[in-house]
Amino acid sequence: MPIDISGPRPNGRTPDGRTPDGQTGDGQTGDGSVPTETGGGSGSVRVFFDAILHPHRSLGRGGFRVLMGVVVLMNLIVAGIFVVHGAWPVVPFCGLDVLALWLAFRVSYRSARQYERVRLTENALTVQRVHWKAPERRWSFHPYWLRITHSEPADHDRNGPAGQVTLSSHGQSVGVGSFLSPDERSSFARALGDALRAWRRPPCPPAPAG
Repeated sequence: MPIDISGPRPNGRTPDGRTPDGQTGDGQTGDGSVPTETGGGSGSVRVFFDAILHPHRSLGRGGFRVLMGVVVLMNLIVAGIFVVHGAWPVVPFCGLDVLALWLAFRVSYRSARQYERVRLTENALTVQRVHWKAPERRWSFHPYWLRITHSEPADHDRNGPAGQVTLSSHGQSVGVGSFLSPDERSSFARALGDALRAWRRPPCPPAPAG
């Protein structure tokens, strides 16, 4: 599931358990109220938007097991044919493609542990980036000054940079969703923009000094 998302719709109602791309999210409320989170002793905090972005994986764990089973079976059949014809020295090489495939999927599933979380509350918009081979990073923006820019490379520019949604304010910027598909990025950008407009509707918090 590339996107898990929760938060109110532009009319103030929460989603019906669906993400912008049709996936089921988490953390929604069904009573038409803005989701809240209890802060230790400081009351509740209004949450306008909360999305977790994951890299897309077309083959799940079950499918991987089936694929590996088929590949192993085919290699056993080929190895048996070589043995019958006396070419047993070739047999060890039949397992190399199995090993290479297993290693490739191991790296792929390890990279799937990365995610980006974008969260808009009444106090701040925060971005959390978790990568399996890099330290966790966080950014924080005041929603009043925040700008959202969605860019995609031209269709003919296959070697250009990947598209992304850029969040910027006061000279600080961060790109999110570069591993999503263009349609997923577009849905995410629209949903975040709607949540930001809901945040800015009166009575929104005052603009920070400076």
